Amino acid sequence: AGPGDSELITLKAIKLLSKADVVLYDRLVADEILNYARKDAIKINVGKVKDLHRYQQEEIGELIKKYALQGNVVARLKGGDPSIFGRLDEEIEAIADLKIPYQIVPAVSSAIGAAAYACIPLTARNVARAVRFLTIYKNDLAHDEYWQDLAKTDDTLALYMSSHHLGLITDNLIKFGRDSQTPIAIIEQATTKFQKTYVTSIGDFKKDFGDKKFISPSLAIIGDVVKTHQKFKWQEEDLVGTYFADLKARNID
Repeated sequence: AGPGDSELITLKAIKLLSKADVVLYDRLVADEILNYARKDAIKINVGKVKDLHRYQQEEIGELIKKYALQGNVVARLKGGDPSIFGRLDEEIEAIADLKIPYQIVPAVSSAIGAAAYACIPLTARNVARAVRFLTIYKNDLAHDEYWQDLAKTDDTLALYMSSHHLGLITDNLIKFGRDSQTPIAIIEQATTKFQKTYVTSIGDFKKDFGDKKFISPSLAIIGDVVKTHQKFKWQEEDLVGTYFADLKARNID
């Protein structure tokens, strides 16, 4: 389904969604996207929020298996891209042994969408040659060697599902040698009309945003590439409206 903006879903996904008898969808899938499904299709929200799961992962797998074995065309509609922190392998495993045919439709990932709409290039010549997609949604997921590796790299870090632990993350990056002036951007509800981007340095994060509860979904980007946001940002400003208002003020048709 892509990262939020309903226009970022692919044509292939729309085509397949329109054929589905059953749609199992995430909570972040835009309503406009669900409109592409048949009106008579069974639609089940299997989305998860922190500490509140309507269905456990095993139950989602059982739903996929149940409806597929009944002969239905089942669409598992994921937010972002299914292959990046989307439990793709676990959900395929639910039907793999049953010899039921399936296909995977790639999508705009949350990190790609968030970065583009915040005007942050995830890689940039002479700044960052690579980007790492990672998640630290629990404070015990990283050990000292891992922090040392993250602290010394010039790669852009794109952190999924980690907004509750950004204080820990910024502290550890500095502790293990990352420059405290390294920029960090936290992007809430990326690619939607509610998008907000907060920018500071990892050294100032706790002072600026230590007490803030970021709205889910939030994605953090750490690295010097973040510096382009203030210069080129476009999504959170009505640039088109401003442009035409300026033309009108100058009496230009």
